[in-house]
Amino acid sequence: MHVSEVLADLLAEQAALDEVLSRLSEGQWALATASPRWDVTDQVAHLTFFDRAAAAAIRDEAAFAESVNALMASSADGAAGVDAHTLSPVRDLPTSQRLEAWRAGRDELAGAAAGLRDDARVQWYGPSMGAKSFLTARLMECWAHGQDIVDAVGADRPATDRLRHIAQLGVITRGWTYANRKLRMPADDVHVSLQSPSGGQWTWGPDDAESSVVGSAEDFCGVVTQRRRLQDTGLSATGEAALDWMMMAQAFAGPPTTGPER
Repeated sequence: MHVSEVLADLLAEQAALDEVLSRLSEGQWALATASPRWDVTDQVAHLTFFDRAAAAAIRDEAAFAESVNALMASSADGAAGVDAHTLSPVRDLPTSQRLEAWRAGRDELAGAAAGLRDDARVQWYGPSMGAKSFLTARLMECWAHGQDIVDAVGADRPATDRLRHIAQLGVITRGWTYANRKLRMPADDVHVSLQSPSGGQWTWGPDDAESSVVGSAEDFCGVVTQRRRLQDTGLSATGEAALDWMMMAQAFAGPPTTGPER
């Protein structure tokens, strides 16, 4: 798959969330979401900030490095300081302008990403990332934070085969889940078999592995992005290695987190 194809799927995922947001009432922008402290506005503000940061990372490494320093400085005041730095630009807007702010950030990212080569690397908050992985991470963020919004407002956002990007990321970050917690990953392989939204089958890992994860791609993506608990899905995790992984799977960067309470 070429970077242009990943970008096309990212733009489609953003458009799907846009359809949800464009139908919100003014009051729904203030509804609490599953993320502690954050309402619907904050979810959109988070996406806006990091879409714009991603555009800067592609276009201007020096400007992006300055923005990283500013973000790190805001963390001196804890989570509240980071929230003030990253969320306030959208929080402070009238409700009627918040969706347009996200659209503007998306346009910046789309314009910057249009020129990415397949072999390009992009600086980010940690090691640099390959262009396709970089845009895949943006797609995952859009889908996951979008899920928080969809859950909060009771909207409908049909699953699509764009979830394959997130499922792939979920599989390849199994090792990261353990390294991030300073734990040794079990040596046993895990076979992952997921039913795609279109009805196909996606598989990873050896077919004869003693441990396996089987179920829908949407459930798997919900678990690895910590939007769903394993026990609240239809996934079947067989074998100690699979169950151990699924109980703490984390496909995204940042400190270890435990996912939703329900």
